[in-house]
Amino acid sequence: MLAAAAHESSAGYDIVLVAHVLSAVVAAVAVGTAAGSALALRAALRADRPIGSSLERYYRPGINWAGRTLMLVPVLGVALVFMSGGQWTMADPWVSAGLALWLAAAIVAESLLWPAERRLQADVAAGVDPGSPNRSVELHVLLCIRTAAMGIGILVALVAATVLMVAKPGG
Repeated sequence: MLAAAAHESSAGYDIVLVAHVLSAVVAAVAVGTAAGSALALRAALRADRPIGSSLERYYRPGINWAGRTLMLVPVLGVALVFMSGGQWTMADPWVSAGLALWLAAAIVAESLLWPAERRLQADVAAGVDPGSPNRSVELHVLLCIRTAAMGIGILVALVAATVLMVAKPGG
C-alpha cells in the first residue's frame, strides 16, 4: 500500500498491487514451508523414527501450486510499473534489481527446488521411512539438506526483492 500512496492511484492499480503483494507472500510462505518440511524430514530420517502424517501429506505426489504463485509476482509487478502513470519505468534500478532477484529465485525453484521436492515426494510415497529396505538414509539426508538450502536461498532472494520494492532506492 506504500507504493499506492506515492501517487494518485486507481482502484485497478490498488487491486493489482494487493494481488502482487499477496502472490509474493504466498510464494515466500510456500518456499519457506518447502525448506522447513525438508528439515523436518531430515530430522525424522536421522532419528530413525517414522515420518509423521503431516510430512506424508506435504510430500504427497503432485505439483506445489502455492509455490508456483512465484510466477505471478513479476507479471503483476510489471503491470504495476505500466499502471504507475510514468512514475516508474522498467529502467529504474530497483525494478531491474527486483526482476533479477526474482529471475534467480525462479530459476533455482524450477530447476532445483521443485525437482528435489518431487524426488522426496516419490521416496516418501514409496515408503522411505525407518526400516524400509529401499532407504538410503545418507542420500535422503543430503537431499533434504540441499532442498532446505535451496528454499532458504530463494526466500532470501524474495526478501531482498521485497526490500527493494518497498525502499525503491534511486527511484
